[in-house]
Order: sequence, then structure tokens, then C-alpha cells
Amino acid sequence: MVACSLACWRCRWLLPLLLGLAIIMGIIALAGRGWLESESEPYVHQASLWESCKRGEQDLNWNCESLMDYGWGRAAAATYLVGFVILVICFALAVIAFSIEILRFNFVRGIGGLLFVVAAFQIIGLVIYPVKFTEEIPLTGDNMFSWAYGFGWASTVVVIGCAFFFCCLPNWEDEVLGNIKPTYYYSSPDRAPYLN
Repeated sequence: MVACSLACWRCRWLLPLLLGLAIIMGIIALAGRGWLESESEPYVHQASLWESCKRGEQDLNWNCESLMDYGWGRAAAATYLVGFVILVICFALAVIAFSIEILRFNFVRGIGGLLFVVAAFQIIGLVIYPVKFTEEIPLTGDNMFSWAYGFGWASTVVVIGCAFFFCCLPNWEDEVLGNIKPTYYYSSPDRAPYLN
């Protein structure tokens, strides 16, 4: 293990902090209007997880239609939202688990399992959206999946990383709790004459 890597008592808060970061990125993805945008001028199209907005080249007002009218829109929003809700629950459980003086490591492994479920839900939503959007919504000009969609993927990547750490953490229970004395390696000049 590296110098700190959860071996010290203060470092145990790194994983809940990363889950909090994933929640912030998930909120940005859920609220952001930049899931799909026009890549170059004229900027005539932008979309969020919830709606798709278009305007004419000379028009200043956006005409929006709800993506909840489509089955795939409801599916994408529901799967990403369910994953986000489970992520918030995992964050609360992680804060509780790491606040207890003696960690319950089987509890921590269960949080890791739930985080894999979160990642599965989020990936399903993040894959359904662009595939069905490009098939069923007419696009004009060059369009790109933009910053809010990227925050959705960033949140998912952080969740996957945290899931692995939460699942593997019980393997280093003694190191995290500080039950292992440090091992020092040295040799005396009598035992290693080749060092002289």
C-alpha cells in the first residue's frame, strides 16, 4: 500500500469525500442543459436529460419539447435518477460506517456492492440517451454530446472506482484500524559485509 492509502485514521474520509464529489457531478448532470448542443454556429439545438430545445437561425426563443413523451426518454431519466438516489443512500451509509469507532467492514463491502448497482443504472441511462436520441430526434447541423453528459460519465467513473475500493477495503482491516505495527528493515554491518 502507498504511504497513506486508507492506512491512517484520517484517510478514511477520502472515500465518502469521493462519493460526495460523485453526487455533485450527478446533480450537475441531472440539472444541466448541456447533454447535447450544436457544435458550431448557428446554435440551434440544445438538450438536457429532460427536454430537447430547438430554435431557428434568426430566432432568439427556444422551442422545447419534453423527452418524457418518449419511452426511451423516461427510461434514460429513470435509470439515471434511480442510480443517483442509490448513490445518495450509499453516501449516507458511508458517512455512518466511517463515523463508527470500530468500522463494520462487512457493512463497507455491502456499500461497494450497492455502488456497482449505481454504476450499472447510470451506465444504462447514459447509453440509452445518445443511442435513442440520435435515432428519434431530427438533428440539424453538427451536434455534440456536451459538458452535462460528460459530468454524468465522470460521476459514473468515480462511482466505479469507489465501488472497487469499498469492496477491497475489508482486506486491509488491520491497516485501516492501525492494529499492525510498522516493520523496519535494516541490516547490521556484521550480517551484510557486502555493504561496506
